Amino acid sequence: MLCAQQLGVKGRRLDLLPPTSLQVSRGELLLVTGDRQDQRTALALVLSGRMKPDGGTVTWSGTAGIRPLRRASALVDSPGVNEPEQHLSVADLVTEDLALVPRRYRGALLSKPWLKVNRFEDVAGMWTEQLPPARRTELLTALALANPATDLLVVDSPDRHGADPAGWLPRLSELAYDGGRPLAVLATVTALPDGWTGPTADIGNAPARPSAASFCPDNGTKTPPKSDYVDENSGVTGGSSVTGGVAK
Repeated sequence: MLCAQQLGVKGRRLDLLPPTSLQVSRGELLLVTGDRQDQRTALALVLSGRMKPDGGTVTWSGTAGIRPLRRASALVDSPGVNEPEQHLSVADLVTEDLALVPRRYRGALLSKPWLKVNRFEDVAGMWTEQLPPARRTELLTALALANPATDLLVVDSPDRHGADPAGWLPRLSELAYDGGRPLAVLATVTALPDGWTGPTADIGNAPARPSAASFCPDNGTKTPPKSDYVDENSGVTGGSSVTGGVAK
């Protein structure tokens, strides 16, 4: 479980991240809303262990500190941080990202076999900016999961690539509720998609002063629930119609 209580990041004049509390477990997709891109990115950086908060606490599986959080998490498509550069081809992006996988897991990970196994050969020669939103989300999350140590996906503002949640929501739901490798998945978004009834939180939802009670009780391991998202066009739960593999 990822547990964040009273997280805050100071800015020059106003808080870059106002006090925010949330929790997300393996087998769950949490959508966190916020109007400002800088606040959404700041939260994503803190929750993935890439930025130290100025206040509050964040723990992963009951352990505090940036190191265990960073080892378990992957930050996905954060604007101005690790979003793909426009001049890169998909093949070059895959080569660069696979090189970042820790050496003990990397083995014989090469871009051409990886593209074939994960069914991205059809887009290998495209520029990353040419990818449709759904294929972009599939590719970037698959690359994040090439590291088998990844248990937490933090996706920064996937809705900025288009108004249609079909470009990202089915894929994230599929990954969160995968019984073979259930992940804790969190996405920062501008607004909740129509029809979403799953877990949510708001940036700045915490009171100015922390409560004595814990926001994240330890409920132990739970069975991953089914997705609450329903694709209105197909009438099936999100993710069931998405193709593209995930590196195991």
